[in-house]
Amino acid sequence: MFGRFLLSGGFNTLVTYVLYLLLLSCFSYQISYTISYCLGVVLAYYLNRVAVFKSHRGLLSLLLFPLVYVAQYLLTGSVLWGLVVQLGLDERLALLVAIALMVPVNFLLSRKIFTRKI
Repeated sequence: MFGRFLLSGGFNTLVTYVLYLLLLSCFSYQISYTISYCLGVVLAYYLNRVAVFKSHRGLLSLLLFPLVYVAQYLLTGSVLWGLVVQLGLDERLALLVAIALMVPVNFLLSRKIFTRKI
């Protein structure tokens, strides 16, 4: 299950990262991150439901999934800010580092939403 999560997450990350890079030519890193992140949530819900966990808990998973991503957005955004502003990391690379740090948190919360496993 974790392998499927990594593959679908890798695909989702690639799609949202390319979108983030494209948006950087028009917007700040914060706005680019927000737009690409929101579109990534929609893709992630579909991939997690269909390819990773191959199940869902009805309306409960539909309602809770965005809450996981709100929490992850805030955490990742804070890490992104720290990497760019505090550490001076290039904003194109900083998002990849922040995403990598959030993978275990995302997996555990997503698994909790789509299955009854703790």
